[in-house]
Amino acid sequence: MNTIKKISPHIILLIYVIVVLFPFVFVLFSSLKQSNIEIAESPFGFPKSFSFQNYIDAWVKAKINVYFLNSVYLATTSALTGVLLSAATAYALVRMKFVKVSKAIYQFVLIGMLIPGNVLFIAQYILVMNMGILNTHWALYLPYTAGALPISVLLIAAFMKSIPNELEEAAIVDGLGAFKLFYKIILPLTLPALVTVFIVNFLGSWNEYLLANFFISKDELKTLPTGMVGFRDAFQTNYALISTGIVYSVTPVLILYAFLQEKIIEGVTAGSVKG
Repeated sequence: MNTIKKISPHIILLIYVIVVLFPFVFVLFSSLKQSNIEIAESPFGFPKSFSFQNYIDAWVKAKINVYFLNSVYLATTSALTGVLLSAATAYALVRMKFVKVSKAIYQFVLIGMLIPGNVLFIAQYILVMNMGILNTHWALYLPYTAGALPISVLLIAAFMKSIPNELEEAAIVDGLGAFKLFYKIILPLTLPALVTVFIVNFLGSWNEYLLANFFISKDELKTLPTGMVGFRDAFQTNYALISTGIVYSVTPVLILYAFLQEKIIEGVTAGSVKG
């Protein structure tokens, strides 16, 4: 009976992992098959012969390389900018206490979390059009960066509250000003939270479809989610190529999380428990 109690959680977790990974494994195997006939005859089986030609065709002929690099560029730059702006904002509101209304400003920033992004779509479109940046990467970069600020400030501020005040006092005694105190003391200590926020912002920008679909019509500027729609239309019957495009879109996220998972977990747990 005790043995059953011990192995039951592991069995449940194993089943959960299988259920979660099954769709990706199915897509991965389909991308390595040579034809629709093979996929139809053995949809869940191993490929008869592993073919990587689909990856070459999708990357070159279907211009996945262009969409992929556009997504990497926009997701990375907007996530990095969001991290820096959020860290500076959180530090000013939580640690510096430079004005009496800092708490009110902090709450005002967090109100953005209560507003669904789709509600702002028309206003954002008009603003982008009036600014003359429609059909440029700026049309996505600015909304991506601004839209991620509320949740980013919340996560970083929660982590910063756990930093002892004595560290700042000692740094001030040593002659550090506000700017040097921020990037020499606070930022290194807040690194787990910064990594967590970067991943959250990166995934949000990487997977975003609505703004990218309506703000960008030039094919050479499209991101991977919108480019995949045209890719699907162009290759309606070639499910192997469609599966290959899906693998391309998932792989960077898996790699990013594999290298940064410890920092992500540390940032989430420390910020939530100590904050």
